Amino acid sequence: MGPLAGFTILDLTSVLMGPYGTQVLADMGADVIKVESPEGDIVRQIGPGRTPGMGGMFHNANRGKRSIVLDLKTPEGRDTLLRLAKSANALVYNVRPQAMARLGLDYETLRSINPSLVYVGAFGYGQSGPYAAKPAYDDLIQGAATIPTLLAAAGDGTPRYVPVTIADRIVGLMMVNAIMGGLMHQQRTGVGQRIDVPMFESMTEFVLVDHLGGLTYDPPLDHGGYARLLSRYRRPYRTSDGYLCVLIYNDKHWRSFFEAIGQPHFLEQPRFANHAARTKHIDEIYEEIGHIFLTRTTAEWRELLEHADIPVMPMHTLETILDDPHLKAIDFFRTVDHPVEGRIRQMRVPSTWSVTQPEAAGPAPTLGQHGRDILREAGFSADEIERLAEQKAVHLAAPP
Repeated sequence: MGPLAGFTILDLTSVLMGPYGTQVLADMGADVIKVESPEGDIVRQIGPGRTPGMGGMFHNANRGKRSIVLDLKTPEGRDTLLRLAKSANALVYNVRPQAMARLGLDYETLRSINPSLVYVGAFGYGQSGPYAAKPAYDDLIQGAATIPTLLAAAGDGTPRYVPVTIADRIVGLMMVNAIMGGLMHQQRTGVGQRIDVPMFESMTEFVLVDHLGGLTYDPPLDHGGYARLLSRYRRPYRTSDGYLCVLIYNDKHWRSFFEAIGQPHFLEQPRFANHAARTKHIDEIYEEIGHIFLTRTTAEWRELLEHADIPVMPMHTLETILDDPHLKAIDFFRTVDHPVEGRIRQMRVPSTWSVTQPEAAGPAPTLGQHGRDILREAGFSADEIERLAEQKAVHLAAPP
């Protein structure tokens, strides 16, 4: 039984930021009720998939949840949600607060029916600034938080986005932290609260921990940026037959590296004297080391570096990582039976707990799969459920 067993989370989120975060809560044992529109979460449509509405990305951000379909634009659908909220511990959304207000689902309304509710919104921007009502997406937040600028400085000068929805995922985890803190306060005091988790501010703080640098000081000491991370030569090293990921970082690593390759005289150079000196000359050092790595095969370098206790890892592809020996040994990728999709690969919870180990409660739900059960558990009678279905406030699906 996970550490959040007994907690109920109403999940009004869609796409990736919110669903990824609420999946963490579901893995921890919370009953996460995914409230979807009649069209369903748009990520259901991102392929490939075996059946419509069950794309691969949806599986990997919604496992362990229960799905109910409510049309919140109808009075009956809204009233149904409010009734569900009376017994929920938290409600999570990731549209703009203005949209929640238009639906009549603002914090004041929810607090009036459940004063202990933790009401959490993850959206673009803090509500006290001029960007408050602007829409936000991962690409926009990456750009605003300086990530493409940093990638341009570290590359060929062309700004690029990280090819991962990194802002969505990082802010989703920050949202989890906020929800957990809110739930702890709720359990101690019985009091709920509104918590806003803005993407722009969250990612700006995340990025600038590395790169604010001399701009930390007033007046500034430099133009900001961490030189090692911005080096254009900071990349997997090319070997004579492939690539390898290596980090020669501290004094011990550098000493061990040059001794292992039989060139300890490098250590006599002032640029290798200490971490500060190496950082100052990082571009030329990384470039020179890159030439050295061309002299041996990937397998030869792995054997040498591991024997010298220098950090090294393979440069996996999306396919080779599935056969990584460490991930195989810990059973990271598990094959499970989905009621509609058949056999699918599912990733295990990465953390390990001695008592309350989080586990996926089940695979991602089909659209509206649990609607009847959720309503029945909330005290709706069979007649009420059928009436809501007739009014199209609730869209019911037969269990798969």
